[in-house]
Amino acid sequence: MALEFKDYYKVLGVPREAGEADLKKAFRKLARQYHPDTAKDKKRAEEKFKEINEAYEVLGDKDKRKRYDELGPDWEQSGQFRPPPGARGAGQWSPGQGAESAEFDGTGFSDFFEHFFGSQGRQGVGGGGRFPGNMGWGGEDAGPARGQDWESDLLVTLEEANNGAERILTLRRPGKGKNATETLKVRIPPGVNDGQRIRVPGKGESAPSGGAAGDLFLNVRLQKHPDFRVEGADLYYDLELAPWEAALGTKKTVPTLKQPVSVKIPEGASTGQQLRLKGLGLTQKDGGRGDLYAVLTVRVPAAETLAQKKLWEQLQKEYGE
Repeated sequence: MALEFKDYYKVLGVPREAGEADLKKAFRKLARQYHPDTAKDKKRAEEKFKEINEAYEVLGDKDKRKRYDELGPDWEQSGQFRPPPGARGAGQWSPGQGAESAEFDGTGFSDFFEHFFGSQGRQGVGGGGRFPGNMGWGGEDAGPARGQDWESDLLVTLEEANNGAERILTLRRPGKGKNATETLKVRIPPGVNDGQRIRVPGKGESAPSGGAAGDLFLNVRLQKHPDFRVEGADLYYDLELAPWEAALGTKKTVPTLKQPVSVKIPEGASTGQQLRLKGLGLTQKDGGRGDLYAVLTVRVPAAETLAQKKLWEQLQKEYGE
């Protein structure tokens, strides 16, 4: 199986030895540059944003990055990539297992990602085949075998998770010619969580002998955001302060998933302090809302001029040793 190799280091513009902090910095810079909400060419920005997210999804995770680096000496080759013998990613099965496989467009992930790091092609999810419950008394078969379930990943933005959305996917079934392609409308409910599965009934593997088709399960993966970290329904935003802002107090602007809000910083603020903005997090399944936390970080600038150095020395004298 030939795949288009994805050079994730090149996508983020970092060397292979880049550390965690450098990866995060590169992702945030590119994500802000190509975020569809701010870019002029929204279609190009959307595709680039997905590519940046996919690269950081792999390189920002220690286990995935290790597996990526172990793909072998072919990692630098462009164009069609043929995985080394025996290489298998999560969700990939060997061709000889006799199961039907499919391709999906519109999930937000490339075929390369799904092959090595996704769940596309995983078998036996929630059903498929014959089970004891399908057997009659005395072991008689109560009906034809059901088609195998399919599983894939679905990249969901925080905005989609917050408000709900409808996603159009293209499903291509193998071995059925041009008529194998069909369009699926998938509803993303408000309050969907990272790791949650969305079931699309009857869109899995077709069944042999006239049995019912399997189902399609889409594993939700929340898209990384350049500003926010997600914990459950809560969002966390790193808010940097200058020393004088932390000492004297000030007002700062904090982004949200809707519009920016003004936040009052108290006098004597310190690094690690969290300011809670109630109800500005993600929508929950019960209709409630999580919170947004502004996490304060005091950044001390270096003294670059003689005058600046003297001011810091004066502060030292005023506050004492």
